[in-house]
Amino acid sequence: MTEVADTRPRWPLVPTLLVLAAVAIMIALGVWQLQRKSEKEALIALYARNMAMPSPVAYPKLPPVPNAMLYRKSSVVCLEVVRWDPRGGSDRRGRTGIRMIADCRTGAEGPGVLIDVGTADDFKTPEWKGGVVAGTIVPGPEQPTLIQRLAGKAVAARAMLVADAPVAGLRPSAVPSAADTPNNHLAYAGQWFLFAVAALAIYILAVRRRLRP
Repeated sequence: MTEVADTRPRWPLVPTLLVLAAVAIMIALGVWQLQRKSEKEALIALYARNMAMPSPVAYPKLPPVPNAMLYRKSSVVCLEVVRWDPRGGSDRRGRTGIRMIADCRTGAEGPGVLIDVGTADDFKTPEWKGGVVAGTIVPGPEQPTLIQRLAGKAVAARAMLVADAPVAGLRPSAVPSAADTPNNHLAYAGQWFLFAVAALAIYILAVRRRLRP
């Protein structure tokens, strides 16, 4: 009596291992985002404490600027405006305009300092040649992206001083707050967990349909 070979389709081993590996990576990314959420909350709390400190600090000479110095009061001497970098923004009353950001030389060496000297109604730069400026240290307008950081190509970000008093003819620019620091890591974590569940569910349904007699 001859044996009949079992021709029923079997659960695919290799694709299943690949899907489980992908799901594990998604879950790990979700857990990492939850860790980043806690770190960002601690950073925002530090920024809030910095904003409450009335005593000024010496402006950092070179980037990167320590987090303990961001949102602190400081002052700097602009010896010469090297270039202007007008950018969209708003004044302290919420009126939109063009922030006049001066890239200033502060000495013979170094990258200089960025100073937001006020908000204008158009792109015409002010007739300001420099001087002593007091204000608040905030993150600069150009920060490295996540891809640049992961690729190891990120350069140290420069901070910026938002002037307390604008130069002649400009309105005082809005000063960023610690509350403006983005913290979307909980949403990102939820997305990764949702992707993992969806991928696993779709794969199980597809395989069950394939295994039906």
